[in-house]
Amino acid sequence: MKKFGLLSLLFILALVVSACGTESSGGEGDKDKVYKVGVDTTYPPFEFEEGGDYKGIDIELINAIAKDQGFKIELSPMDFGGIIPAMQSGELDVAIAGMSITDERKKVVDFSTPYFDAGLTLVVNKDNSDIQSVDDLKGKTVAVKKGTTGAKYATDNASKAGFKVVQFNDSPAMFQEVSNGNADVLIEDYPVIAYAIAQKDLGLKIVGERLNGDQYGIAVLKGENQDLLKKINNGLKKLKENGKYDEIVKKYLGE
Repeated sequence: MKKFGLLSLLFILALVVSACGTESSGGEGDKDKVYKVGVDTTYPPFEFEEGGDYKGIDIELINAIAKDQGFKIELSPMDFGGIIPAMQSGELDVAIAGMSITDERKKVVDFSTPYFDAGLTLVVNKDNSDIQSVDDLKGKTVAVKKGTTGAKYATDNASKAGFKVVQFNDSPAMFQEVSNGNADVLIEDYPVIAYAIAQKDLGLKIVGERLNGDQYGIAVLKGENQDLLKKINNGLKKLKENGKYDEIVKKYLGE
């Protein structure tokens, strides 16, 4: 009986050692994990491509957070409208794409603490003097970008305000539609269109007051990657405290 007890004890110890070894190995694997980050590189000043490199507020911000918190990322550019579906299918772990925090999106993703105050605005051809607010949109054609809060705002208000909505995959195509006179007005995030107009003569101008008070957040799939979300929030907090966040924003917006 004593011999059997000793053998049993040795067997149990062997299992414990083996389990510990497996756990340790898994930890190392986590350290080597590369998180895939969805971005929309047609969205300056937050995300754009220049000279083969990805630049912008969002790009620098997520890289700075990853560096501060010690995790690795890989950027995955795609149309904005495809980002949340890609997260749902497991192609992406996180998204930073000038994504407004909304109740609808909260049903499928968890957001970080807000990192930017945005807001929607109306934009018209620079020669247009007829449109100053949503009250002037009856019978007009409104251009929006698919999957955005601007698109939702337009579709939610089209019937009541009496305007037609046309949707585009990217911002440049939407800008061109209004510049060419094929659409009367577009709805875009204020900092994005203000930056675009300041950088280049698009033949456009901003009119009226901001339509809402959107805030941008960094997203992970709802209920998933909660440890990563905690790191993102911690990193964002540190960057705001040490001045790095302000440095990044000022670089692109001069604010």
